[in-house]
Amino acid sequence: MRAFADERDWQQFHTPKNLAMALTGEVGELVAEFQWLTADQSAAVMADPELGPRVRAEIGDVTIYLVRLADVLGIDLVAAALDKLADSARRYPVEQARGSAARARDAARPREAAPPRDTASSRDTAG
Repeated sequence: MRAFADERDWQQFHTPKNLAMALTGEVGELVAEFQWLTADQSAAVMADPELGPRVRAEIGDVTIYLVRLADVLGIDLVAAALDKLADSARRYPVEQARGSAARARDAARPREAAPPRDTASSRDTAG
């Protein structure tokens, strides 16, 4: 991907800011393909002869910009992903996280009890 940009003299435009913005735009285009689909429809998207190729192309665009951004910043994508997985494994141990969508910060936060309802003070009892 670096060679592709270099051959076209595009490295001057491939600043981290520009690449991050382009990546965000492409992620938006990918998300737009899933907007308003049901969970079942989104799971079967690649079987759709019109939608499947569009999703594949958008994922390609996202990948290109992500790889290029990592390259410009000197980030090894595989190492970064493995580091993130190791961090997530520590934050979400299997015995606590299995089957739960709760985030670590939510799981660590104690739930506040609802204040008791005072029904007597809300009624006018003088009468």
